[in-house]
Amino acid sequence: MYLVTGASGFIGKHLIDALVQRGKTIYCLIYPPGVADFRELIEDRWPSAQKQFVVLPGDISRPLCGLPTDKVDELRDEVVHVFHLAALYDMTAGMEESQRANVLGTRNACRLAEALDATLHYTSSTAVAGDYIGFFREDMFDEGQKHKNPYFKTKFLAEKLVRDECQTRYKIYRPGAVVGSSVDGEADKIDGIYYAFKLIQRMRRVLPSWFPLVGFEGSELHVVPVDYVARAIDAIAHNEDTTSNTFHLTDPKPKSFGDALNLICEAAHAPRFDARIDPRVLKLIPPGLVGLLGAMPSVKTARREILADIGIPESVLPYVNWRSSFDTRETEKALARTDIECPPLEQYAWKIWDYWERHMDPDLFQDRTLHGRIGGKIAMVTGASSGIGEALSIRLAEAGAKVLLVARSREKLEAVQQEIDFRGGESLIYTCDLSDPEDAERLVREVLDEYGHVDLLVNNAGRSIRRGVSHSYDRYHDFERTMQLNYFGSLKLILGLLPAMRERRDGQIINVSSIGVQTNAPRFSAYVASKAALDAFSRSIASEVVTDGISVTTVYMPLVRTPMTAPTKIYEAFPLRSTDDAVDMIVDGIIHRKKRVATRLGIFGEVSYSIAPRLVDRILNTGFRLFPDSPRSKGEKHVEAGPEAVAFAHIMHGIHW
Repeated sequence: MYLVTGASGFIGKHLIDALVQRGKTIYCLIYPPGVADFRELIEDRWPSAQKQFVVLPGDISRPLCGLPTDKVDELRDEVVHVFHLAALYDMTAGMEESQRANVLGTRNACRLAEALDATLHYTSSTAVAGDYIGFFREDMFDEGQKHKNPYFKTKFLAEKLVRDECQTRYKIYRPGAVVGSSVDGEADKIDGIYYAFKLIQRMRRVLPSWFPLVGFEGSELHVVPVDYVARAIDAIAHNEDTTSNTFHLTDPKPKSFGDALNLICEAAHAPRFDARIDPRVLKLIPPGLVGLLGAMPSVKTARREILADIGIPESVLPYVNWRSSFDTRETEKALARTDIECPPLEQYAWKIWDYWERHMDPDLFQDRTLHGRIGGKIAMVTGASSGIGEALSIRLAEAGAKVLLVARSREKLEAVQQEIDFRGGESLIYTCDLSDPEDAERLVREVLDEYGHVDLLVNNAGRSIRRGVSHSYDRYHDFERTMQLNYFGSLKLILGLLPAMRERRDGQIINVSSIGVQTNAPRFSAYVASKAALDAFSRSIASEVVTDGISVTTVYMPLVRTPMTAPTKIYEAFPLRSTDDAVDMIVDGIIHRKKRVATRLGIFGEVSYSIAPRLVDRILNTGFRLFPDSPRSKGEKHVEAGPEAVAFAHIMHGIHW
């Protein structure tokens, strides 16, 4: 008969998978609030073995694990093996809670095993090696090593307690970093190497799989699949010929951190870290300098923010370069007559990646809908009376936002509001001429007096002028009025609404920019310059407000068929994007709070100009000469674009000409 603590845990479930095969009664000590859930687990996971289970409500933090003395007396002639797996495995937990679960819980499990006159099978960890440098044998324990992390420290103290105090037979098992099953990848918690999975997934989304990366080699990574750990514990527990009482459950041929990470990258079809820095290189840097840099508040803050963004706890970083190696000879000897051996990571890396992406990826449990992001919040949309602004306002209102409609024409805004009302949304009208600084200040004052804040600001209002520089020598006012609305108007709103966002530590600013900023479109110098100014301002302040929970998003909009493009008649023959396409780009930026949203052609143009600016100038000049200028006065006639120009526009889909 068996008594198992932590039966509902990660290793516990897999150990029971092995124990049920032996056909004996399994007493499962379960914390009372979890009893109902564990009974459901029995029905789902071991339906044909339900009669083998006896659920014992208990608490490892109490004497005899919370079992009454009469119950212990009843079990004394029944239980032969006590498997103590219950523990707090959390690298981010504090000392007090780790001590209570790992040390006090182990002491109570020892006393229970003694009272039952049963063999105690204690699941320790390779964490007991702490900062030991070198080969850590199974017969080694207290070698003067230090333990900086509460988990490592309390696992050491718990094993010491078993060795020093336990008055019954015992066997100690030290698993490495336990990962998902080598059979199907099953896991139930993100820790260890799993912390790198989200970063790998992000790299896959932005870089081709062949793109070489520079990474960190690191030391040996002692990962081990949970099914091997469970089967090994079961087999060794029943092997009465073993003379040792301590067993390392690790891969006898571990991969380095860099090699292990590359195996996961291959499984994810993500770029590999082909060039890796050997940690010994870091020894060339004076330790004092490293410590000084690491202690700087700005460095600490940057490191903390970067790690938080990719979901890696700062406390796990030191163990990327864990300096212990582990002997497994006693384990291999105890398992020699079985078919149990630790599979190499390359055999199951794809399984643990696949299981994580299908079942454990944190993004699976987040509401990635527009309603989930903006529902119940206040959104201000400028230029809301037509085109992109109108379509976006309707979409936001349908998603549950209270939309503040901003434009000059009340009559046009009332038509938009009527449409929103018809669709069951909520909106309010604010007329404003954003090119007038005083009017923009009035708008900010009224909105803050009424609501106190705005959750989402979409700077969409804009003015475009299509005119080559040779026709602009005497039109300085064109540049002034374009800058006044596109840059200074948006700037007024940002400066006015940002303080409340920072105080609330939440908010998003969306600037609708132009693909012309990326491609340096000819004839749009006034328009592109104004959008580029807002872009540069936004990039500068983004680093100042990121720690306040503020996202600044720039949407590099391609050419869209709106009332603003209607006066340019040659665009009638061009393949322009629809307003729905434009709104989709903005919504993508809102849902994912992206730094930037752009088309592939826009990104290609930006990169190309960085690499070969003179060549790009030649290509753009070809387009400049193909397309006619817009009429400079109402008396001039529109000139139709020729077939070559139309073909060129189709190739450069979305770029202004």
